Amino acid sequence: MLPIQFIDGDATTPEADDNKIIAHVCNDIGAWGAGFVRTLSDRWPEPEREFRRWYHDRATSGFRLGAVQLAWVETELWVANMVGQHGIRTRAGIRTEAGTEPADSGPPVRYEALREALHTLAEQVSRLDASVHMPRIGCGMAGGTWDRVEPLVAEALGTRGIRTFAYDRV
Repeated sequence: MLPIQFIDGDATTPEADDNKIIAHVCNDIGAWGAGFVRTLSDRWPEPEREFRRWYHDRATSGFRLGAVQLAWVETELWVANMVGQHGIRTRAGIRTEAGTEPADSGPPVRYEALREALHTLAEQVSRLDASVHMPRIGCGMAGGTWDRVEPLVAEALGTRGIRTFAYDRV
């Protein structure tokens, strides 16, 4: 099993010489504009454009919790939009497509959906012979904790020998 390598830096500038996939967590209501996605959008328009198209066509596109979409952004570089968050956190609670749930209903992150997405990502990474680069996914706007996310990453990627890097912005 390969351990996760931790790097002080920016996940949008991956430090590797192979094919690279930048993985991050998206919500299931089509919202884009806060957290790590802002950094992505500052660098490339493709991840947001593809996410919005995927969400818009959700009746037929396979968009759902646990799904993954790869958006090609540069030579040897893709962004993995992983749907692992139910709704978004607001001051009033958790906003979902159905309305607002109470804030005490738990964080938006859905660990089982994230597990599924990471296993799907692992298959895509293997096909591309790539390494994975990410912030501490699911722990920002999604409200998750790294002690719950790290084992999911290790299970899906590390056990398959996939080089994985987690970045802490300095």
